[in-house]
Amino acid sequence: FLINYVLFILLIAEEQNLASLLLHCAQLNNGIQQIQCIKKIMPLMEKMGQNSACDPMVKACLDILGETYFSLGAKNPLKKVLASSLNGLPERFMTLAVQSFVCCLRDELKTTDVYLYRKVLDNLSSCMEDFSLGTMTLNILSSVLFLQKSLLDIQEENRKNHGNHVVQTQLMHDLLIAIKVSMMLVQKLQENIQGSLWKHHESFVWQSMCSLLKSSTNFLMDAALLQTVQTTSGLAVILFSKTMYEPAEELPSLVKISSDLLRFSVMHKTAFPLLWFLSNCGTLCTEECPDSVLLFLCHGALAMLEWKNGSMGENGEKLLLDIASVLLSLSSELKESSMAMSLSRILAIWTNSAQAALVSGSPNLKIKLNGNSDIIGKLLEYIYTHWEHPLDAVRHQTKLIFKNLLQIHRTTITGSNEKSDPFFARLIKHLLSLEWHVKGKYASLGCLVECVGTENILRLDRTIPVQILDVMNDQSLAPYASDLLETMFTNHKAHFTLSFQESTWIDQWHDIWVSPLLVILCEGNHDQTTYIIDYYLPKLLKCSPDSLSYMIRILQASADANLAFWELGSRSTRGALGALMACLRTARAHGHLELSTMMSSGLVSTECIKQGLVHQHNQVCIDALGLLCETHRSTEIVSMEEMQLIQFFMMYNLNSQSPSVRQQIGSLLRKLFCRIQESSQMLYKLEQNKTKQELLENSTKRHPLGILQQYKDFMSSVCDRLFEVLFPGSSHPTRFSALTILGSVAETFSVPKGQAQVFQLDQEIDSTRVRTLIQCFASTFEEVKVLAFGLLMKLPILVVIFQDSENLDLLFQAAMDLSTSTKPYDCVTASYLLNFLVHHKGLQHICLGKWLEHNPQMDENTLVSTVEKNTLAVIKLLLVNVEEEIFQAKKSLLQAAASFPMYGRVHCITGALQQLPFNNLTLVAEWKEMVARLILMSYKLSAVVSPVVQSSSPEGLIPMDSDSESAGRLQMILHEIQPQDTNDYFIQAKILKEHCKVESEKLADHRPMDNICTEMRGKERQTCDVTAQMVLVCCWRSMKEVSLLLGTLCKLLPSHATSEPSDGLITVEQVKNIGDYFKHHLLQSRHRGAFELAYAGFVQLTEMLSRCNSESLRKMPVQWLSGVLEEIKSSSTLCATRRSAGIPFYIQALLASEPKKSKTDLLKMTMKELISLAAPLNESPSVIPQVHALNILRALFRDTRLGENIMPYVADGIQVAILGFTSPVWAVRNSSTLLFSALITRIFGVKRGKDENSKKNRMTGREFFSRFPSLYPFLLKQLEVVTNTLNSEVEELKIHPSLFLLLLILGRLYPSPMDGTYSALSMAPFVPFIIRCGHSPVYRSREMSGRALVPFVTVNEVPHTVLSLLEGLPDSTSPCIRQNNIHGTLLQVFHLLQSYLESKQLFSLGFQQGLGDIIAYKTQGIYAYTHSFILISGMPLFGFWEEMNRVISDSELMSGIPYSSAVPGLIQYLQSITKLVIEVLLVTAGSDIQSSSSPVAKKIAKPPLSIVHLLHCEFHEVRLLALEAILLWLKQINSKQIAEEGGGVLCLLIDLEGALLTMALKEINLQCFCKVGGLVTLDCTAYFSHLLCLQISEEVLKTWVQLLVYFCGDEQQTEMLLAAAEVLKSITSFLLINEKLILGLSDTLAMWKCVVLLLQNEDLVVRDAAAEVIQVAQSEKKSSKGTEFALRVVNAPMALDLTFGILCELLQQWGEIRAGVPILLEWLLGDSNLKRDSETSALEEDDYLFDKGEVNFWAEKLTHVRQLSKHLLQLISMTHLTLPDHEELNQLSRTALDQAQLVGHLLRVLPPTPEFSKTAEFTRLAIQNERISVCLKILNLLKSDDTCKNENPENY
Repeated sequence: FLINYVLFILLIAEEQNLASLLLHCAQLNNGIQQIQCIKKIMPLMEKMGQNSACDPMVKACLDILGETYFSLGAKNPLKKVLASSLNGLPERFMTLAVQSFVCCLRDELKTTDVYLYRKVLDNLSSCMEDFSLGTMTLNILSSVLFLQKSLLDIQEENRKNHGNHVVQTQLMHDLLIAIKVSMMLVQKLQENIQGSLWKHHESFVWQSMCSLLKSSTNFLMDAALLQTVQTTSGLAVILFSKTMYEPAEELPSLVKISSDLLRFSVMHKTAFPLLWFLSNCGTLCTEECPDSVLLFLCHGALAMLEWKNGSMGENGEKLLLDIASVLLSLSSELKESSMAMSLSRILAIWTNSAQAALVSGSPNLKIKLNGNSDIIGKLLEYIYTHWEHPLDAVRHQTKLIFKNLLQIHRTTITGSNEKSDPFFARLIKHLLSLEWHVKGKYASLGCLVECVGTENILRLDRTIPVQILDVMNDQSLAPYASDLLETMFTNHKAHFTLSFQESTWIDQWHDIWVSPLLVILCEGNHDQTTYIIDYYLPKLLKCSPDSLSYMIRILQASADANLAFWELGSRSTRGALGALMACLRTARAHGHLELSTMMSSGLVSTECIKQGLVHQHNQVCIDALGLLCETHRSTEIVSMEEMQLIQFFMMYNLNSQSPSVRQQIGSLLRKLFCRIQESSQMLYKLEQNKTKQELLENSTKRHPLGILQQYKDFMSSVCDRLFEVLFPGSSHPTRFSALTILGSVAETFSVPKGQAQVFQLDQEIDSTRVRTLIQCFASTFEEVKVLAFGLLMKLPILVVIFQDSENLDLLFQAAMDLSTSTKPYDCVTASYLLNFLVHHKGLQHICLGKWLEHNPQMDENTLVSTVEKNTLAVIKLLLVNVEEEIFQAKKSLLQAAASFPMYGRVHCITGALQQLPFNNLTLVAEWKEMVARLILMSYKLSAVVSPVVQSSSPEGLIPMDSDSESAGRLQMILHEIQPQDTNDYFIQAKILKEHCKVESEKLADHRPMDNICTEMRGKERQTCDVTAQMVLVCCWRSMKEVSLLLGTLCKLLPSHATSEPSDGLITVEQVKNIGDYFKHHLLQSRHRGAFELAYAGFVQLTEMLSRCNSESLRKMPVQWLSGVLEEIKSSSTLCATRRSAGIPFYIQALLASEPKKSKTDLLKMTMKELISLAAPLNESPSVIPQVHALNILRALFRDTRLGENIMPYVADGIQVAILGFTSPVWAVRNSSTLLFSALITRIFGVKRGKDENSKKNRMTGREFFSRFPSLYPFLLKQLEVVTNTLNSEVEELKIHPSLFLLLLILGRLYPSPMDGTYSALSMAPFVPFIIRCGHSPVYRSREMSGRALVPFVTVNEVPHTVLSLLEGLPDSTSPCIRQNNIHGTLLQVFHLLQSYLESKQLFSLGFQQGLGDIIAYKTQGIYAYTHSFILISGMPLFGFWEEMNRVISDSELMSGIPYSSAVPGLIQYLQSITKLVIEVLLVTAGSDIQSSSSPVAKKIAKPPLSIVHLLHCEFHEVRLLALEAILLWLKQINSKQIAEEGGGVLCLLIDLEGALLTMALKEINLQCFCKVGGLVTLDCTAYFSHLLCLQISEEVLKTWVQLLVYFCGDEQQTEMLLAAAEVLKSITSFLLINEKLILGLSDTLAMWKCVVLLLQNEDLVVRDAAAEVIQVAQSEKKSSKGTEFALRVVNAPMALDLTFGILCELLQQWGEIRAGVPILLEWLLGDSNLKRDSETSALEEDDYLFDKGEVNFWAEKLTHVRQLSKHLLQLISMTHLTLPDHEELNQLSRTALDQAQLVGHLLRVLPPTPEFSKTAEFTRLAIQNERISVCLKILNLLKSDDTCKNENPENY
């Protein structure tokens, strides 16, 4: 239309440029070009003369611009550009433009279609947004009338579409926009409206405004609308009232707010000016408003009223304070997540309004808002309660509220000294007394730092930086801690800069903020150092880049000192080298330093980086790699040194077992490749722009083309290495790493055609490498299949397709065979093979033609893609096969399970469908037919296999015995499930058992029949052993695949589908049938695998239903949900065992499909029903509905998709679980326990660590009861009931079932120093009941009562409570002493004291003395007290410790134990006494007592028991505690935690050698023996080695070597392997690398072979321990050779390579090359029996379904072979070794040739594509083939003359 219109104009004025420009703009398709055209319009119009305004051409052009403007969408950038241009329209054209735009807008406002209102609303909004012409265009009356009409129409349309979530969501968003536009219109044109409002109350504008106000009020009160609509309506109500009400200063009197109610109050109701308000907002005045409405009105008042300048006077100030009171009262009522977020946000708005009001507020307001006022105190309570809220938004707003409160207080004390203000001082003190696991502490301290400064906080505690760094081993706390540290050190630096003129302060700043960091980087644990480097180090360097030189100087000095191994780190610590790598990596990544500068200035050497790249500590390797890969500039040239180092890294780090390390390696190398790609593009441009003269001048420098060639060579070598490691037998980590990196290469270097490319992966791909990638499909790890398939798809199709039809045919045949394999993972391989093969154009003719009738019309249709044609044909073939197999399975399910399990075919069909682009299919009719057949097939297959998974005993359908009971049980199950299987087995169990025996006698191999239930003959008459496991796997996996297939098919339904036929591949009726299918099987299946996977398919269906326009489909979830709830109520036959089986999954899927932004009506209805069902009812005839309800509730509380919407029901769930625990029915108690566990996790978070008492999963009592207030009276009442039972004298042993649950909840709470007096929930009533719980006869309950008491006793009440508890202990002379009561009381004392000390409260002198006296007095005859004394070890109470010595002297450890271990409590008593003895020994060894001249101190310094005495105790529990203490002391000494001066614990370890040696010989307890072994290894290794080597006979030494070899076998446990590695490490210097062969060559090489075996162990800990042998050897080598750099702390792959190198060097050093080389060649060849291994492999593959045997998933035999052969070849080349007539070599040569012949034969007899059909055997033969080949090459080299020795050994 526009083009024709412009053409018409051109006919009138052809030469006019404006029209030409508009025509050109209309013809353009590119948006950017159109924008450029529009920008040219205004300059052109400015050049026009005055008379142009009368030109009809100009008028027509302006009409076109108006039409264009109103036709564009709101988010179209062209619209904004057009508005911006028209803002500069010359004044002479303004009238014409307004007329044009008014005309266009008038047409817009005539719109009557509700669904087109949004466009009109967007246009109205656009006219008011920085568009002067648009604002002039607006007509007040027509706009307001349209808005009034649109609001009513949208509301009515929303009501009509109730239940249609998609349409309703759209309409509610339209309604939201309409309200916003009406507000915008009123705000923009407020002056014009007010000018006429009060004069003409009957005017249309006034009536329309009243209508808008009334509509907004109705929306505000309508709970069915979205919360955003209600919130905006609250704003609109206040805005409209403010606009229509005068005067402004009286406006607050219209809104009366009190602490419990907010409503509009009409002061003079008879006054005419307010009658309009009553008629429009009457509900707000007469009805009690819901809490949500009050909240939204508060928001409206805060956002829309003017709080600045005091325009509302005292009434405004009172209103402000009242709003705060209302909001705080609402905080305890509104618990829904959305409301909690809104409340926190509105409170933050209130603090902003309060700050604005304070600027011009009265003195009274400043008093009311001072930090010491009640309202600020209550706000602080809100902050402390919500600063760890589970919602991020609430936590963020809480921080903002706290920050604003500090600013409010600063405003009220203007003129005072802020740093000494008592309010700030009190806050700092309270915050510092909190524990560091409280996340809110960090943000709050950060806000306080900005107010009072870092220096003032550090004056209170200088260790705060170290404390915060110590917290950073927890990832959840690390971001908070790093933000606080950044705030503190930035503020501190600014303080120093202002305070000191010179830079002398920098050393002090480094000592505080940098030095602790370096210590932790060197010696901290892995997590802590990682998080510090990620979060803290970059911020520190950003603040002070100059500190980098200080850090490098310190670390470089330490790393180069070479004084001890710790400087280079170990497997557990980074050391100075690791810290240096981390600092350099961070500095380079953030642009503080370049690598070339680092290396040229000597900051780091190539050897140093090499050591880092192969370091034993994974993160050091990653940091060293990051140093090479990460740069601040993405175009920085990659140097040759970097490329060489990367190649070195890839030799030894691809086989990492850690997924996170593999992910980081892939990510970093991707950055490197991107850098190569981008820098190469820069080099290409540089080369193109260079002149010949520049080329001549720069000839001496690196030439761009030379660098590009280096890039190409480097990338080619990287790809060679990556394909090289995809050899047979390579480990899963290696394959994963290689394929991931290759995928990154393919993505990075795939650029548009025509652009110069430095490297292309497809040029490196040949047919061999394609086959290598395809062979990766055979991996048992699916992620390897995914990566290999993804890589093949990234390559050009011409590169990966096969040119020969034979290979294609073989692969297709292999895929079809695998699709029906009995091994579950084979069908996954088949699916990937088929998905790859369908891209081959020749698939139809070469492969599919054998099975399917060829359709020539398909070939003629050139529009159909190859993939679509092939996929349709493959699915058709699979469908034909599976239909035939279903027919056979109906006859014999057992034969199907053994010979052709059908799930593989279905899996391949699903996989093929998922690869298709369903939105772009050509063969629609064929696909519709195919979908219908697939659905029908699914139902048939399900009917065959579902009886098994729906039986009450799916795991045992095949009886294992032939007795009458088993046969009867089978008949009952058969009657229950009514199977379709007609095999005689299902009828005659006993006869079949006899048939089993007959068949077994016919077997040739006479295998045992333990696991065989029946045997059958397949189609090829081979015997098939069918186990119950195989039948079950066949059935449940078939159900799984059917469910996933149906779920995939459901996605084919178009969202606009109706009940009539449509273009969709699936109909509405089919979807309904699928839904009924899922419902039936989810409610009937008993096998977990079956219903869990049915759930996965059902979720896909429900998600589709929620988005569908079909009303019948949309209502199905509601109908299903109502139906299943009614079925549960009726105590039907639904499965009540197996945690209600699939019922919870069914309800989960229905509820999770509900739109996230809806009102969650389904969830609310369901939770209400379930809570009522789960509540215990005494009159209920059946408990089955209760059990179902409890199980469903558990599933819902565990479902993360329900998020915070489930939290309002947590309190009810806790009550239901606790009450259900009292049920007499076991099923109810069991389900209640599971529900309770889920709720504890939901409330306190997922438990991440092993420490049950960790405060990570706890919260303060105030926070808990604030979030769940209804639990306060409930728990209190239940606790009272429980303690009444405990206090009964007659029924003392009666244990209330709820006791444990109550204590479990209460024990998860902890006290907070921030607890104030503003909370209405006092903790005091709980205290007496919890104290009484300590009298429980159950030990665990007493222990938990001790922990539960802590949060209910305030810190200042602890001393009084402790003393009262101790005074309540009975005297030793008391006639009735109950040890349980005493123990419970003392445990409570212990936990109270522990909490008191951790809160950093100082003991008063009186409390110390009184505590000591009371404990000493009360301990006579009591043995349960000692556990609580350990806490007092830090107190200098000499009298107390003297009393403890007396207690120890009187104990049975001194006097002897007259009892046996059968005495109840004796072991616990001895353990407690032992712990006390150890603590006393530590105290007496301390410097305080040792250096004291007091007679009492001298007496204490001589404890009655020594550590040796404990080692001789007859009870192993005592010995174990003593050994653990000794180990701890030794580790502390070794790590320099305890200074050697002054004795310390060193004096406790004197004369221990004899006792330890005796224990090593006589200890019979295994735990103690392991500890003794560790101590002997630490302390006496050298001594034992000396004895062994000098005084023991050669025969004994050989036996010792054989024993050591035995202990290094793969079958040994980890502890034994670690011990062997420790022994090998200790004898390395003396036996393994000694210049003399002390044990002889064979025994020494045998021990070296042990090292090789341990270095290939699957356990990382064992490999790292074995690598320490190489560390010792390399260190000895460095010390002997001087300054030569030697890699020492290396990972296992590098250590293995170094091992073979060291061995070859040692053979030369010992002069044993001729004798040693044959032994190493035997290692190379291996000692496996190929024939026996092949037979065993075949046997295992046939017999076992899942058993993989003893497999090492890390070791790679060919890596070992290639490394050993490399060093042998180097040795032979260096020494010119020949052994032409060596007898052992001749024998070895004959063996190798025989093996070569056998391997060749075995490979030839394998079936086609053995890598898929016989993967394990093929891999084993391929590995042995290479071993033999390498061995024969070396043997031939040794037999030849010297002329061959000059050849490069790498060629072999």
